[in-house]
Amino acid sequence: MKPFLLLATRAEDYAADAEYRSFLRYGGLDEAGLRRIRLEAEQLPDLDLADYSGIFLGGSPFNSSDPEESKSAVQVRVEHELGRLLDRVVAEDFPFFGACYGVGTLGRHQGAVIDSSFAEPIGAVEITLTEDGVADPLLADLPSSFAAYVGHKEACATLPESAVLLASSATCPVQMFRVRQNVYATQFHPELDVDALVGRISTYRHAGYFPPEQADDYIERARATAVDQPAAILRAFVTRYARN
Repeated sequence: MKPFLLLATRAEDYAADAEYRSFLRYGGLDEAGLRRIRLEAEQLPDLDLADYSGIFLGGSPFNSSDPEESKSAVQVRVEHELGRLLDRVVAEDFPFFGACYGVGTLGRHQGAVIDSSFAEPIGAVEITLTEDGVADPLLADLPSSFAAYVGHKEACATLPESAVLLASSATCPVQMFRVRQNVYATQFHPELDVDALVGRISTYRHAGYFPPEQADDYIERARATAVDQPAAILRAFVTRYARN
């Protein structure tokens, strides 16, 4: 099988490695089947898409909607590199799945309004599939509503005209969309289980997602909700697009 590729941007080794392990586990992949490039540490090379089965984009501390003058040189570089890659991904309808940061990058690339209107604190929310979501092959084995973990400072305020809305929540109307047939983005994190989320809460205690003194409360609430459906989306993506 041609490997999948995970594009990552987390500077903290613990968070970056935990994210990679989550994509391995829930994608049903081994390390040979999921290569990783940490874009915060190295430039994105000139990829030959024919070498890969598909691309994952992990979450990120970067926010696409931040004022340009506030962005670091690393963030500007990463956004530029991802934008050029998405030019090719969308044009070729190449299998792509962006989790959380995927909405900001793919949405912005497609002309969506990305802002803080529908930010959600770290925790579990109820995701509801649209009619198109129920019919989508990545979501075919999921119930029409399920719990998923979120935690983001920005979201898609208006769906791009090129996109099909697949899922929503009461607090964030665009939780998942598809561009063309094979390019996906979720606002929620299908790769997170409760232990991984607790690790994220500890790692990003002072990153502005929540008052740091409330971290233990967020951990307690995270453990109180069963989240066991979204990971199936990653396995469905791998199953659908794995190729020799």
